Amino acid sequence: MKTLSLTLAAISASMISASALAADYQIDHAHSAVTFETGHLGVSRLPGRFNEFSGSYTWSDDNLSENTVSIEIQADSIDTNHSDRDEHLRSPDFFNVRQYPTIEFTSTAYEGTAEEGVLTGELTMHGVTREVEMNIVKIGEGDDPWGGFRQGFVATTELMRSDFDIDYFIPNVPDETELTIFIEGIRQ
Repeated sequence: MKTLSLTLAAISASMISASALAADYQIDHAHSAVTFETGHLGVSRLPGRFNEFSGSYTWSDDNLSENTVSIEIQADSIDTNHSDRDEHLRSPDFFNVRQYPTIEFTSTAYEGTAEEGVLTGELTMHGVTREVEMNIVKIGEGDDPWGGFRQGFVATTELMRSDFDIDYFIPNVPDETELTIFIEGIRQ
């Protein structure tokens, strides 16, 4: 009976420690960014960003299948450093932010190592949901000066805006858009 109790205790302890390996993080908006870059008239590159977003993720270096991410972006926070262009991007010609106020990404799978890999998920933009793959690189992690623990990642992908029914002014503004997300997460 004592052996059975010890065995059950050992199994319980290993299950608790295995589940403790995955940690939940809140995205630190002040140290993160959602940026994009596209072309203009075939002569230049145009950068932009979304200023308002939030999200969280779960991360485990040891059990990569537990890694998940969820991000919500406020579409009307688009910022290309030109107010007239930003208003046009908010219009029905592009993002139609009144009808589609958010852009959402929810991961469905992760393949790779604890340092880099591919995060697959569902991206919903302009009322259309498509599967996308993001290349993920862990920048670093460690204790912060306030007693917390942080991680940093960069995620990149290339989107075809026409896949999301945003096809105004192609090819003058190319279909291809490079999306880069810089994340700093605070362990909860």
